[in-house]
Amino acid sequence: MVEATFNKKKGILESMFIGDVTIKEIIDYITSIKNNKAYPRTLKVLTDARKSSMNFTISDLSLLVEENNKSLEKYDFIIDAIIIDSPKETALSILYKEFAEASNYKFNIFSTREAAIQWLLRN
Repeated sequence: MVEATFNKKKGILESMFIGDVTIKEIIDYITSIKNNKAYPRTLKVLTDARKSSMNFTISDLSLLVEENNKSLEKYDFIIDAIIIDSPKETALSILYKEFAEASNYKFNIFSTREAAIQWLLRN
C-alpha cells in the first residue's frame, strides 16, 4: 500500500510504502503526482519504504522510469529521497537511480529519516 500526504510546513510530499508494494501501486502513485496541480512545481518527495517489500523485478524498473519521466514533464524539478533498510530494496533503488537520470530530477537513497529530510531541505 502507498499512502501520501503533503507536509505544508516542510514543503515535502511524505509517502509511506507499507507491506507488499506492487508495480501497479507505485505507477498509480507516480500518476497521482503527475496529475496533482496543487503541489509546488519544484516538488520534494520523501518516501519511507522501511515497512515494505517491493514486489517487482529489475525488468519492471523501466516502467517506473517511463512513468516518472511523464511526471517530470509536469514539474520544473522533482527531488526524491527514499528511506530503505533491506538489501533487496537497496539494490532495486540503486538500479532505479542509474536508470532515472534526468536534468530536472534528483534521487537519493537513505537509511534514516533525518538524513533524508536534511538532504531534501538542502536541495
